[in-house]
Amino acid sequence: MIFKGLLEDARSIRDRDPAARTTLEVVLLYQGFHALFYHRQAHWLYKHKHFFLARALSQFARHMTGIEIHPGAKIGKRLFIDHGMGVVIGETAVIGDNVTMYHGVTLGGTKSYGGKSGKRHPTVEDNVVIGAGAQVLGPITVGKNAKVGANATVVKDVPQNTTVIGTAAHRAETSRSCAFIPYGINAKTADPYEKRIAEYDKAIAGYDKAIAGYNKTIAEYDRRLA
Repeated sequence: MIFKGLLEDARSIRDRDPAARTTLEVVLLYQGFHALFYHRQAHWLYKHKHFFLARALSQFARHMTGIEIHPGAKIGKRLFIDHGMGVVIGETAVIGDNVTMYHGVTLGGTKSYGGKSGKRHPTVEDNVVIGAGAQVLGPITVGKNAKVGANATVVKDVPQNTTVIGTAAHRAETSRSCAFIPYGINAKTADPYEKRIAEYDKAIAGYDKAIAGYNKTIAEYDRRLA
């Protein structure tokens, strides 16, 4: 079953990459496919509680391909890791079918709220595309058919059929705490820009209500003068 699934993976890569001419070329030369080849076996070992062997195989794969996939990660059918160098997929990550991701992508874990065994990494649903250098962090969900732009930083859920972009860095909070936070961010980090925009929206809504009141008063005077 493992090898049958790998053939399906190879054929899907051939069909989705204009540069791939044959399935054999994918099998022999594509590092993204090689990473899947090793991961399918490492994941089998992991599920059967051969944790050391699973991790040893995944580290060997990292050395050979430049792609690091924890053996605990759950990967669906027909994943295409294009170019691949620098991709990191964490232990509790879940990837659906027909997902495409490019080099430099991280599916990283932030602090687990369920203890050491809790979900720390993203869930990526079917038909998602994640652009080069994107950082998808924490136990969030990227919905079906969503697209994550290159170099985006994503720490909140992405709805289905949505495209998200952007990664402008700005001060979010000031803290003297020395507590370790994986990747330096989590979904609970307050965004001052988002807060300020919400305040502006609230103020504008108040102005709109006041203007509506003035218009109503003017209309009443016009009616009396008519």
